[in-house]
Amino acid sequence: MFAFIILPSMAANGQMPSEQQLAVKYIKAVTDHDYNTLVNFYNRDSVFNDKTADKTYTGKRDILSFLKRAHQGVLEYDFNIEHMFNSDSLVVMIGNYHYKGPGEQFGKPGKIIDLAIPSVTTVTFDEDTNRVKEHLDLMDYQTMADQLAIQ
Repeated sequence: MFAFIILPSMAANGQMPSEQQLAVKYIKAVTDHDYNTLVNFYNRDSVFNDKTADKTYTGKRDILSFLKRAHQGVLEYDFNIEHMFNSDSLVVMIGNYHYKGPGEQFGKPGKIIDLAIPSVTTVTFDEDTNRVKEHLDLMDYQTMADQLAIQ
């Protein structure tokens, strides 16, 4: 009988691989609304793609403008990473985006809503510059809709 144990990928020194460390720093900047840090992650070729919402933003200015609009009035926003792995500069993060804030953009004016949206986020970095080549979100909008229906 064989038993397989899956361990998080670790670099030779026992630390998280540098690509994953970079991805965590990047996602933290996104969820903390840290635009001063985000400026350094994007260039004119960077792509932010929310595949399940069919929305794509290209270039530093377009992406930052979108994030600033999306973050307006948000009280809490974070990404709880449950599993993460990478293949070279492609980092895959599986978890839940937690959002708490005004319900206006979700058709619930005057209410504060609280959502936990199961998601897969991938980030591909340029290996030379550490800038984002592509940020891809796959979010479970059906679960979000179910949560909104009871709030």
